[in-house]
Amino acid sequence: MTNAITEFEKYLDYSAGSGKLIYKKDLSLAGLCTFRIGGNADYVIWPLVCDELPTLISMMQKCKIGYIVFGNGSNVLFDDEGFRGAAVFTTKLGRIEISGETVTAESGVPVTHLSSAAMKHSLTGLEFAYGIPGTCGGAVYMNAGAYNGEIKDVLEESTFFDPESGQFGVFRGEQNKLEYRKSVFTDSDKIILSAKFSLQTGDPDTIKGVMSDFMNRRVEKQPLEYPSAGSIFKRCPGFYTAKLIQDAGLKGLTVGGAQVSEKHSGFIINKGGATSADVLKLIEKVKEEIFRLNGIELECEVRYISPVLKKD
Repeated sequence: MTNAITEFEKYLDYSAGSGKLIYKKDLSLAGLCTFRIGGNADYVIWPLVCDELPTLISMMQKCKIGYIVFGNGSNVLFDDEGFRGAAVFTTKLGRIEISGETVTAESGVPVTHLSSAAMKHSLTGLEFAYGIPGTCGGAVYMNAGAYNGEIKDVLEESTFFDPESGQFGVFRGEQNKLEYRKSVFTDSDKIILSAKFSLQTGDPDTIKGVMSDFMNRRVEKQPLEYPSAGSIFKRCPGFYTAKLIQDAGLKGLTVGGAQVSEKHSGFIINKGGATSADVLKLIEKVKEEIFRLNGIELECEVRYISPVLKKD
């Protein structure tokens, strides 16, 4: 074991003993993502307090440990070979504070919990988020949306840590640059710590009814009974991507354990034993056929995580 690895593991042991984080070595990523696919990571780490994230990142940089930060792995495809480095999950950062019509949530709060908390305080604006499987940080990162609602409609500000400068920061309003499945954080190393949402007072029964309706629609139309990463492709301007795939006769197309859902053609599901190679091959087959038939290049919404970080 090199000196750097020894130093890093001593730090992990100390921080875990101090109640600042939890970590596991050589742990499967398949159980930590909604696709249920992926090999082992060298380290899997869950910070228990936001203040520990900068220290953790500083140590990983010092010890040259490759790392990526995730929410609950709802929009990623891990490679079958796992990840050579540290997979950091924010799901233990779950504090929510509500003051008047303002809701502040740490990055690891599931957006469904956030929506429910708002409803319990008679606050409207987050109904669309009920049933989205991601975390608050992930939702801001990709400007999550559904049923004509988006995070950009309610986000007031986001706080973050910038590993490059070692500084904390805040993006307010339009500084978040929220677009369709995109934000200022997309393709950035900045790590979202929390977000503040501006909502409105509403009738709790009405809010609950809207949330129930959205969830019923999800259950009826989406293949929630199978592991997946949600919609696999981004929306095509002027087209419904799922309809393009359906009209191409690709519903049910299968590679290994991966299948274009017969229930919703916008989803690729893990029918059982699917590998990342199966999913990637199926994605390419769909993209090639849609381009052949329509001249449209589909863009993936799901992030594929290779075993080793590639530096530019």
